Amino acid sequence: MARQHITEISFAKVYPLYIAKAERKQRSKAEVDAIIQWLTGYDQTGIDTQASSAVSMADFFTQTPRLNPARKMITGVICGIRVEEIEEPMVQEIRYLDKLIDELAKGKALQKILRES
Repeated sequence: MARQHITEISFAKVYPLYIAKAERKQRSKAEVDAIIQWLTGYDQTGIDTQASSAVSMADFFTQTPRLNPARKMITGVICGIRVEEIEEPMVQEIRYLDKLIDELAKGKALQKILRES
């Protein structure tokens, strides 16, 4: 069976994995949602709608209300690759979200994850 490219995986499949990862580390779904809202501009209804549809990760990001310009401040390694060096724009957007969820699971304060002072 061929591997699906990250842009083709459905948001509905990935979203519960983000929540599970956070909850394993005593973090909450509300914190995962806050990260998604900060990054994408989706409100809770928008997240819930996307999570209950078959939208791909690429379409999830294409349809965002407003990508946060501060996302460019996200740096570090995810899946062995520095997010700031990813050349494919859509993959970089997806990996920004992966990186933020990873920071949450590692115990970083939400305020720091959201690049607030």
